Amino acid sequence: MAGILAWFWNERFWLPHNVTWADLKNTEEATFPQAEDLYLAFPLAFCMFMGRLIFERFIAKPCAIALNIQANGPQIAQPNAILEKVFTAITKHPDEKRLEGLSKQLDWDVRSIQRWFRQRRNQEKPSTLTKFCESMWRFAFFLYMFTYGVRFLKKTPWLWNTKHCWYNYPYQPLTADLHFYYMMEVSYYWSVMFSQFTDIRRKDFGVMCLHHLVALVLISFSYVTNMARVGTLILCLHDASDIFLEAAKMAIYAKFQRMSDLLFTMFAIIFITFRIGIFPVWVLNTTLFESWEIVGPYPSWWVFNLLLFLIEGMNCFWSYLIIKMACRCFSKGKAGKWNPLHVSKDERSDIESSSDEEDSEPPGKNPHAATTTNGTSGTNGYLLTGPCTVDD
Repeated sequence: MAGILAWFWNERFWLPHNVTWADLKNTEEATFPQAEDLYLAFPLAFCMFMGRLIFERFIAKPCAIALNIQANGPQIAQPNAILEKVFTAITKHPDEKRLEGLSKQLDWDVRSIQRWFRQRRNQEKPSTLTKFCESMWRFAFFLYMFTYGVRFLKKTPWLWNTKHCWYNYPYQPLTADLHFYYMMEVSYYWSVMFSQFTDIRRKDFGVMCLHHLVALVLISFSYVTNMARVGTLILCLHDASDIFLEAAKMAIYAKFQRMSDLLFTMFAIIFITFRIGIFPVWVLNTTLFESWEIVGPYPSWWVFNLLLFLIEGMNCFWSYLIIKMACRCFSKGKAGKWNPLHVSKDERSDIESSSDEEDSEPPGKNPHAATTTNGTSGTNGYLLTGPCTVDD
């Protein structure tokens, strides 16, 4: 074990040339980031998760009730023992052959059986009240962390001149404000790393898992190697758009259409501007070129930049979804006006499509053709679930 640890913490990988771990030990004159500090994130993550439960129960839920948000979920599928057995024991998405067999067995038409399975799948989805509480928690966290980050960074020299991220590197002392900022962020990502398996599941669940994992590695990596200065820029830059995303979702759940349109528009602009425009021009420029000029490359430097490019790749993926959604809205808007959230189906919708007319048709009869909705009623809503949490 000692040999494995010695290999893992090889100074020639983690640190610049002629720098050792002994050089970065805490002294009376200066404090530096230590790898063991990250153990503090685990109890903090647990406390944050418990704080979330309390926040959702005693703050978010009363706010939702005050906004007349009900705990009603999707339409309940009518009880049927045969279909329920297939759903729970065999498949939630029956193929055409199985649908035809069930149709003959139950004397139902295929579309009615498809509708039953859709309703049954939606039945396991959370209610609007649950989704509102989840979004309000994230909104509150990102708003607090972004506000804290801005207040902290505006007093630092590296906000105004990114070369200060590398001057005297890695002998840059760790301040109490910077330590608190990092511990809060890494604790949050540890908490969502586990809660994502019980939270509302989106279509891009796999990408979000990868995002949370890369975010945790990146935050921990930058802390251990004392790249915390540029790390604070990255964190603050990504938190900004998440505020408007969660606010837009809350407005949707509360049925404030105009407000949700405005907030989503602001979210799209800030997300693309900050993560596709400013991030590569400002952050990647300093991590690639300014650090090369001042410090020079070394093995962990390459890994750090590779992780940043991976984050930027996910940002591009989500930007594509946002732009695709915006183009669809623009093409379907009335009189050529862009109506950002008036769409028939969101790219990451957590409720499967079904028109009110189709769902109200009794089983066994041939339903009429599904009507096209503008996303303002029924389970075919425009429920924005947007990208994330860097986090967006």
